[in-house]
This record gives sequence, structure tokens and C-alpha cells, in this order.
Amino acid sequence: MTRLAGKSALITGAARGIGRAFAEAYLREGAQVVIADIDMDRATETAADIGAFAVRMDVTDQASIDAGVAEAIGHVGQIDILINNAAIFNAAPIVEITREDYDRVFDINVSGALFTLQAVARHMIDRGIKGRIINMASQAGRRGEPLVAVYCASKAAIISLTQSAGQNLIKHGINVNAIAPGVVDGEHWDGVDAFFAKHEGKAPGQKKREVGAAVPYGRMGRAEDLTGMAVFLASDEAEYIVAQTYNVDGGNWMS
Repeated sequence: MTRLAGKSALITGAARGIGRAFAEAYLREGAQVVIADIDMDRATETAADIGAFAVRMDVTDQASIDAGVAEAIGHVGQIDILINNAAIFNAAPIVEITREDYDRVFDINVSGALFTLQAVARHMIDRGIKGRIINMASQAGRRGEPLVAVYCASKAAIISLTQSAGQNLIKHGINVNAIAPGVVDGEHWDGVDAFFAKHEGKAPGQKKREVGAAVPYGRMGRAEDLTGMAVFLASDEAEYIVAQTYNVDGGNWMS
């Protein structure tokens, strides 16, 4: 398990959940890993636990992005791989969406990914690094959902951004691709389930059970289900893959 030996990765939003699973998988494959998160206490704890480095990064703040990238380079020498994982979920009926909620979701999920990608791409180009950038999309970016308009739109934007950035940066030897998970279990699902219980009149836990049962594979995803694709797209095996978004969702969406 050394497909990423000699490589260094920066993973945003990696103090917990899917980001942490990516960090652990990359470490197993021989990479050095820097965890970037707005929650520095949790990031530091996670980094110490798994053998990574931690930097604070608020992806809504350009100065914080630039400082976090510079600090990451200071820890590991250069960034060969970026995973744009930091994101938030938000849901509301169309008539209840606020500008504040819209701005926050797009500021983190789209602007944050774009300008972190930009900062790392500039570093890769300056150093002549044939890098890998992986954006986290979602099955929500493949289709609209009645109560999740803003989040769905933000993830559709990530798919489009991946295509544009992929076509633009491959001339520098930088591959940009994305992963589109389906429904992934985790601590955030308590809030998601409560939202649907309120707006769809469901009992607590009912939505989560229904969502899991509807996946063709037979269950909700786990963070670990996504790590194989994340390792593959960061490896030399994916050198000829450009501007693609891969579904890892138990068969929920076919494209």
C-alpha cells in the first residue's frame, strides 16, 4: 500500500468524517497529509491521533486560505494532492430560503473550493508539480431535490467547476476530477433527519431508514466507501483522467 509514497496531500474539512477517512487512507498509502479545518482544536487532535499535520483554514477567507496553504507547504515541502472536502449542508423549502443561507452555502461549498483550488494550483504551477486536485461533489449535484435547492445547486456548481478547471489546468500537468458520494452516514445525519422529520412529517429516524433502504446496494454509504476512489484519483494510475466526476453512491445515480 504505497501508491502515494513520496506525495504530500492537503485535505480541507478533514478534522472528522469523510475528510478524516481520506487522510487515514492517504497515510496508509505512504503520503504525508495536512489536515486543514476551521476547527483547529479538533484538527490538532485528529492529526495527533493519525500521524498527520494540522493547519487552520477558513475557506471563506482568502487570507486564511493563503496562510493555510503556506503553512501546509512549510510542514511537508510541497502539495502534490488537494482534496476540496470542506462543505456544509443546508435545506429549506423554496419559499423559506434566505439570502444569508444561500450566501453561506455558496461561500463555503463553491467559492471556498474554487479559491483553495486556485491557491494550490498556483503553487503546483510555480513548482512544476504534476498534481492532483479532487473536488467533492454529490449525487445532489446531479439532480434537484424539493427541499435541498441551494445545496443541490452548490454541488452542481462543483461538477461544472471540475470540468472547467480540469480542462484549464491539464496543460500544466494538473489533473482535476471529482467524487460524487450518495447518502453517507455520519454525525451530520442527525440534523438532516430532524429537518426532514419537521418538513415531511416523519418520525425521528424514519427518513434515515428510508434513505438507506432506497440505495440499490442496500445501505447508506460510509466514509470508508469513498477512500478507494480518492486514492485512485490521486495516484499515477489516474494520469489520463481529466475533468470527470465519479459517482460512489451504491448505485443511486447512473450516468
